[in-house]
Amino acid sequence: MAKLLFQGHGSFRITTDENVVIYVDPFVGEGYDLPADIILVTHQHGDHNQVDKVAKKDGCTVIQSYDVIKDGEHQSFKLGNVLITAVPAYNRNHSGNECVGYILEFDGIKLYAAGDTSTTEEMKDFAKLKLDYALLPIDGIYNMDPAEASKCAEIIGARYSIPIHMKPGALFDEEMAAKFTAKNRLIVKAGEEITL
Repeated sequence: MAKLLFQGHGSFRITTDENVVIYVDPFVGEGYDLPADIILVTHQHGDHNQVDKVAKKDGCTVIQSYDVIKDGEHQSFKLGNVLITAVPAYNRNHSGNECVGYILEFDGIKLYAAGDTSTTEEMKDFAKLKLDYALLPIDGIYNMDPAEASKCAEIIGARYSIPIHMKPGALFDEEMAAKFTAKNRLIVKAGEEITL
């Protein structure tokens, strides 16, 4: 079974059924010792792009935000049995020309890693994708607040919505997580690993 380790803040690690190891936005927490096959960076802020923290397998693929927007178009990549599609991410603090989210498909699972964003026009089309998981930022400072993120969760319609990126300097914040009231809410604490 595929697993997701929430490392804290906006950082998490996925291990697929085939033991493909994917890191998204490495920055803080534990669990960087499992060598990566794929590292995804949503944008170039220092709390999302610390790829040197990660142990890497030979041939590890690092996909940076600037690799996936070409002439204003968001790109897709197939790496083995993992399909990665870049999608828009933006708000007043993050330019849509420099920031992305990712939709990952593996083991029959579809997971949306929103990156740093607020509500986007494109989210209304995500319901058609029948996503299994959506990881949404909720800090209310650099991104949307828990109320807006809860509305996004409803628009997106994933089976489960996981709040992340809760409070500057915190791996996880119980009080902020409680304010995320989406019906499909799944709370995952920093350092916790779940089976997808």
